[in-house]
Amino acid sequence: MFHAIVRVVPGSVIKVRREEKLGFLERLYVPAIAKGLRVTSRHFFRNLRGFVTGKRRTDFVVQYPEERVDYADAFRGMPVLVALESGEPRCVACGLCEFACPTDCITIVPGETETARIERHPEVFDIDMSRCMFCGLCEEACPEEAIVMSREVEIAAYRRDDMYFRKQDLLVPEALLKRRLDFLRGEYRRASEPAEAGE
Repeated sequence: MFHAIVRVVPGSVIKVRREEKLGFLERLYVPAIAKGLRVTSRHFFRNLRGFVTGKRRTDFVVQYPEERVDYADAFRGMPVLVALESGEPRCVACGLCEFACPTDCITIVPGETETARIERHPEVFDIDMSRCMFCGLCEEACPEEAIVMSREVEIAAYRRDDMYFRKQDLLVPEALLKRRLDFLRGEYRRASEPAEAGE
């Protein structure tokens, strides 16, 4: 016995027929389970064959840590400080990243320098990675491109104190951050294009 359920959708009428009487196997979901096992087995053995032979692999498994995933340029890992050739941070201790951080995980203590080019530098620049949520707001707020989001996400520790990164731990040479810096500069250019076109 069938019941016709009519569902009215704007512009059309859809008739749905539902069976009241299900067979014993249907009530136990045996056909649905068998269909699911068939699909799962097909994918499993196809991927196993590709893994063993190395040909026509369709799986997306990465053999970590021997193989690494190449993240997209927009990927945000832990924030790091860009180091100049002298080894000092590019940061001028303006405090904008500290102010922009929603979790208050950045601590900056500014100090004055003797050089005429840069008046201030961070005497202390600490980030509590146990609180950082990798949002990238510090990177967006920085006018000097001194703090950028790296591709590093594999940070773990047994003690909470070990997740407190000091200035020396955060310094990364500019050459290693070239890909991220180029991406940021491309975003700046793209954001400024409509204003230039309107002029």
